[in-house]
Amino acid sequence: MQKSGEEIAEPFVFELIRAGHFPNDRIEETKIEEVKKTLNKYIFLLENTPEEKEGSKVQLYDWLMDMAACEIEGILSPAFREKALIEYMTELMVQRIEVAGNAVIYRSITQQEKEIQVYIACQRALFKLDSPLISYYLLQKKYPDWSKTPANIYSTREQIEKDLKHPLADKFYKICEKQDTAYFILGDVISEAPLEAQKNISHPEFLENSIRKFYQSRLKRVKSRVARAAFYSTISIFITKILLALAIEVPFEKYVLGHFNYQSLGLNILIPPVLMFFLVLTIRPPRKENLDKVIMEVIKIAYNNEKRDVYAIKPARKRGIIFGAVVVAFYLFTFLLSFGTIIWILNKFNFGILSMLIFLMFFSLITFAGVKIRERAKELDMTEEKTGFLTFLTDSFSLPFIRVGKWLSRQWAKYNVVLVLVTAFLDMPFQLFTEFLEHWRTFLKEKKEEIH
Repeated sequence: MQKSGEEIAEPFVFELIRAGHFPNDRIEETKIEEVKKTLNKYIFLLENTPEEKEGSKVQLYDWLMDMAACEIEGILSPAFREKALIEYMTELMVQRIEVAGNAVIYRSITQQEKEIQVYIACQRALFKLDSPLISYYLLQKKYPDWSKTPANIYSTREQIEKDLKHPLADKFYKICEKQDTAYFILGDVISEAPLEAQKNISHPEFLENSIRKFYQSRLKRVKSRVARAAFYSTISIFITKILLALAIEVPFEKYVLGHFNYQSLGLNILIPPVLMFFLVLTIRPPRKENLDKVIMEVIKIAYNNEKRDVYAIKPARKRGIIFGAVVVAFYLFTFLLSFGTIIWILNKFNFGILSMLIFLMFFSLITFAGVKIRERAKELDMTEEKTGFLTFLTDSFSLPFIRVGKWLSRQWAKYNVVLVLVTAFLDMPFQLFTEFLEHWRTFLKEKKEEIH
């Protein structure tokens, strides 16, 4: 028998508090009533929506559970500041972004499509929101009174999924991601003294000093996150490789292949964490001229009295058949050379087949993860990146590993069985280690407080 919101809401909220997701003294009792209504709404939808086609009800169930989780999170911990900043950036970027021609999709984009794509891009650029939360915000935007359900929940879900997979989504994101630093900093300036923000911003000297202060503060946080990423990811990968070696590689080589190579085992354990540490260690902070660029962009937004910059989304350049074939051939060449070189080196060190396969998988995943960390480290960088011949070569021969790593991460996220295994092998050591450090830090803090 299906439970009601009245039965679920209170124990559900208490469980969230016990798990540490929300502080006990900041959630009002009235919030539980709102959670009850929300749960009842989604229970009603699930019970009264007929299956449109085979398997559609299961997909709808998963989607509605995501929407329910996002709505409950919004009730218990409203993100007023974040949503206001998203709306503000969306409003200005809609005015500044122009879609030239048919831009890849072979038809003109409507104004409504453009506004939705800018809205999605701003959420991804500013706060790296995931698809369920963006879907929920789109649902709110399309249906402000979500308590009155749309006529066809299936078509609503399909349209939102279509919005998230728009052909121009990446192009909108790249523009918004390049401009998000200025909105971050301006949001910090306003949040410091909301009631006096308009008066303070009207003084150029005050605004510039505030920009410098909050830029340095954010830069310090970025450096701290990168340092933590280097430490935690390196330790996590090291522990994971040891577990995989003991659980899979050693038994396979010893009992299936009939021989065991300590040298290849040591290299297979040491190289992945060293690679991750090296990738993160080579990250450099933004150049000094970046601060001047940030100051200029924030002032443009705050005063809004200068000529507005226009960011054009242009049609993709059409490649001829010959040129396209050359590009594909070069990519295949770099792919074969990159993987072939690694396989040749591993073979020289007498790696077994399974050890070689696991090494290549880890190498690809680490390369992809390193690129993602480097991207996050550049979140304040508004300057154009200079690329030389060495960078071109590095990018060309690392791209195959990045693409394979991206594909592997998506495949593992798609299949639950594999995801459970990967979580067990990859995430558990990291989570246990991180949890231990957090508990130890809390313990030390409590003991220090007892001294005073």
